Amino acid sequence: MKKALTTTIFLLLSGPILAQNRAKDETAINAQVDAVLTSWNQHNYEDMKNYTTEDTDWVNVVGMWWKGRKESQYAHQSYHNTIFKTSRGEKKSAAIRFITKDVAIVHVEWYFSDPTPVPLPDGKKPGPNEDLATLVFVKQHGKWLMTAGENVHIDKGAQPFDPVNQMPKN
Repeated sequence: MKKALTTTIFLLLSGPILAQNRAKDETAINAQVDAVLTSWNQHNYEDMKNYTTEDTDWVNVVGMWWKGRKESQYAHQSYHNTIFKTSRGEKKSAAIRFITKDVAIVHVEWYFSDPTPVPLPDGKKPGPNEDLATLVFVKQHGKWLMTAGENVHIDKGAQPFDPVNQMPKN
C-alpha cells in the first residue's frame, strides 16, 4: 500500500515537472530554428557549429545532399555568397514532435524572399518561396542541435489535389 501511494504521489508531482521541461525544450528548439534563420538573413554560416551536430546532414530543395557540418556550412555559404546574398527568411510556424526526451522532429514553414537576380545553375531565376522543412534535433550535453534537415518548396498549385483534403472525416 505504501509503495502504491508513493508511486501515485510521484506520478502526480512529476507531470507538471515534465510539462515544464517540455516547454523549456520547445523554447530551446525554437531558438535554434531562429538561429538557422539568423544565419540565412545575415548570409553568414560561421555560427553553424552553435546549432548543428558535427555529423549533421542537409538535403536542399533540389536534392543536393550535404553530409556533415563542413559540407553543409560550405554549401550554404557558397550559395549565400551568390544566389541568396540578398534573400531574407521568415519563420511562419514550427510544429515540434518529441520522439524521445532527447530527439525531436520539427516541421517548419518558412518564407524566403526573392534572391539576387543571379540565375540558378539550370538557368532559371529563383523567386520567392514558401517552404516546408523537416528538421531533426537531438539533445547533446544539455543543448538541442540540428542533426538532419530537408527543405522542400510548397507547390501552391498542387495543394488542392492533396488526397488528405478529400479524406473522409470519421
